[in-house]
Amino acid sequence: MTQYKVIVSPEAQRLMGNCVLFLAEKSMDAAIALKDRLVGEIRKLDHLPERYPFFNEPYIPANKYHKMFVEKYYLILYQIKDDSVYVDYVADCRQDYKWLLH
Repeated sequence: MTQYKVIVSPEAQRLMGNCVLFLAEKSMDAAIALKDRLVGEIRKLDHLPERYPFFNEPYIPANKYHKMFVEKYYLILYQIKDDSVYVDYVADCRQDYKWLLH
């Protein structure tokens, strides 16, 4: 079984931080748990990252990003290239994520 190197972009780190900080305003314990869950799920992409479907939306190139949902509200978008997984975005799906267009 291939083990992939998982690389989280600075943008994905920033976006994940925003999700955690937003939740911290309501509950620090919940924010810490969310951070641990997001990081844990991202780390699991080192094995079988293909198990998640493609994120096919009209404004995104077809079959470019895979999508993984964490705790039903958080969307992680990543690409697989050779033996690496590139995590590019982390979005709170309760917010509009049309910013991906830019």
